[in-house]
Amino acid sequence: MINYMQTNLLDMLEYIGEDNCQNILSSFICPMNHDVEDFLRTKAISFARQHIAVSYLVFADYNHANILVGYYTLANKFVCVNRQSLSKTMQKKISKFSQYDSHLERFMISMPLIAQLGKNFNPQLPDIMAGADLLEMALERVLEVEHLIGGKTVYIECSNQPKLFDFYSAAGFFPFAERFRQSEETDSSVLTQMLKYFNHESKN
Repeated sequence: MINYMQTNLLDMLEYIGEDNCQNILSSFICPMNHDVEDFLRTKAISFARQHIAVSYLVFADYNHANILVGYYTLANKFVCVNRQSLSKTMQKKISKFSQYDSHLERFMISMPLIAQLGKNFNPQLPDIMAGADLLEMALERVLEVEHLIGGKTVYIECSNQPKLFDFYSAAGFFPFAERFRQSEETDSSVLTQMLKYFNHESKN
């Protein structure tokens, strides 16, 4: 069984310094998604220091060494969800955690965004990280946050590709909108926005 360790990038910066952190981040390769690769290599440290978005690095103990196998990035965002994109049941649930604009017929929600999610495909390292496990780690982290501050929703934005759609759908996400990428984003111009509602109840 592989032991995975998660590290907040801000903590790692404090412990080993920026130069050593950058060396580790530079080992990350994700040829299928250049935005995911470029973010970790060139933006993650700056975004974390500014508290815009914080990345969590996932390491695996392999041959008595800790290797970077993946990462995810969380941010808190304000997003609008059109009423028509939700079932009546989901509208009722979402209304408890949002403000409704009756004129525009949309819910306005502040909720966590899984801004980045990626495996390390560096050919010099073994492929021992499953994408589903990485997503589960990110969702567990979101649940920890929402245990402290409240909330039952999370969303992602992914390229409009069937494999990605199926991957997130299998984890309980459903689409609610699309948006065009900003100019600095390099991959597919359209992003599908997908939302997940946690159906957990308090044990108290």
